[in-house]
Amino acid sequence: MRVVMWSGPRNLSTALMRAFGERADTEVRDEPFYAAYLAATGLRHPMRAAVIADGETDPRAVAASCAAEPAGRPVRYEKHMTHHMLPGWDLGWTEGARCAFLVRDPREVAASYAARRTAFAPEELGLPRQVELFERVAERDGAAPPVIDAREVRRAPEATLRGLCGALGLDFDPAMLRWPAGRRPTDGVWAAHWYGSVERSTGFAPPDGATPRLDPGLEAAMAPSVALYERLRAFAIPAQ
Repeated sequence: MRVVMWSGPRNLSTALMRAFGERADTEVRDEPFYAAYLAATGLRHPMRAAVIADGETDPRAVAASCAAEPAGRPVRYEKHMTHHMLPGWDLGWTEGARCAFLVRDPREVAASYAARRTAFAPEELGLPRQVELFERVAERDGAAPPVIDAREVRRAPEATLRGLCGALGLDFDPAMLRWPAGRRPTDGVWAAHWYGSVERSTGFAPPDGATPRLDPGLEAAMAPSVALYERLRAFAIPAQ
């Protein structure tokens, strides 16, 4: 089984990858299209040269590797950033995979992202492309694919992960709730810049307090993304 999890940056996506990585039946892949995305766009991301040098820059080669069935374990969990899948890139590799979507309030995302990369466009947080991909999967499958909200994962990890596993056709594994601190061989090379908090973690932290207040300019820029987030959140699967 292939599980394709579509997320945006700073969405709890690495912690969720940790959870799936603790399953005895699952192998994980970390943002396999990142190097191809940077090579194609020319964007100046932290550790750009290292990411490109370490990864595959041909999106067709990445797609072929993602389309292959898991080799070592029965399940492969793939963490994907929605904005990495550029318009025009073939999505045929997702056929036969079980797609799911991880969402987070973009105001929380913007506050977290800005702490690591101050200059970015709202589109880089992935919501427009996430909606497009969600609609494509829903049309393909004839039903809305599973959606989980990062705040609910943090508020009720076991209940939310039980719901997600059930929607994916997997048994829930209690090992998903805890993991050892530290880096993993499966982490992307960019972990040195982005993964400090998750490397210190051993489980899902409780949710933060109120939604952060952004400066007026950023708040206004994020308004369209907030509307898209609410649209996807309406499909969030119930905790079990």
